[in-house]
Amino acid sequence: MSVRIGIHPVLEALRARSPLNRVLIAKGASGPRLQQIIDLCRECSVPLRFEPRDALDRLAGGSSHQGVVALGAAFQHVEFDNLPAGACLVILDGVEDPHNLGAIIRTAHAAGAGVVVVPERRAAGLTETVSKAAAGALEHLPVVRIGNLSRALEQLKQRGYWIYGLDERGDQSYDQIDYAAPTAFVVGGEGQGLHQMVRKHCDFVVRIPLAGRISSLNVSVATGVVLFEWKRRQSRE
Repeated sequence: MSVRIGIHPVLEALRARSPLNRVLIAKGASGPRLQQIIDLCRECSVPLRFEPRDALDRLAGGSSHQGVVALGAAFQHVEFDNLPAGACLVILDGVEDPHNLGAIIRTAHAAGAGVVVVPERRAAGLTETVSKAAAGALEHLPVVRIGNLSRALEQLKQRGYWIYGLDERGDQSYDQIDYAAPTAFVVGGEGQGLHQMVRKHCDFVVRIPLAGRISSLNVSVATGVVLFEWKRRQSRE
C-alpha cells in the first residue's frame, strides 16, 4: 500500500485515475483545492473520510500533508523491455536522496521526458517522500527499475539510443552539443557523480559551466538545466 501525502500528489492521483482505496481529509480543513479533491473523489467513486488531524499526522509520518492523505496501490514499475519507443530517458546513477529523486521525476515530466530509469542498487525507492517531492508527476511518468546499469546502457545503444552523461568533469558544455534522437541522459548521484564504468558507456559526457565558486549544482537542479535545454532544441525542430 502506498500513501500519497499532500494536495498535489492526491490531486494528480485522482486525475490520473490511479487506484485509491480512500482519501482522508482533516476535519476543519478547507479551501478551493481541497474542494477539488472532494469533487474528484465523488466523481471517481473514491471513498472519502474526514478524520482528526492527528490521524493524518501519523499516516504522513511527520511530512506536511496540507490536510489530505490518500491510501492506494503501490506505484508500479514499467518493465525495461517495454519502454515506449523513442522516448527521452532520464537514467539515474546512484541518486540516493528521495527528495532529489522526487524532484528529478517532477522535472523530467515537466520537460517532456518519457521515462525515468532507476537502478535497484545505490538508489532511492519510490517512497511517500519521493511521491510528495514529485508533486504528482509519479502518476504520469513511468519509472523503470533495472539490475545492471552498464548492461542496460549497452542494450539502449543497440536500440539506437544516444547516451549523454551529465557530470561536472564532462569534456563538453551541455549547450554546445547537438542531441541526437532517441536521447538518454545519465545523471550521477550525490557527491561522486557518474561511476567510472557508467561513464565509459556514455557517447558524450557534458558539464554545466558555472560562474560562481561552487563547483557543482544539486543533482535535481543540474538535471533540470540540461533537460530544458534539450526541450528547447526539440521545440525548434
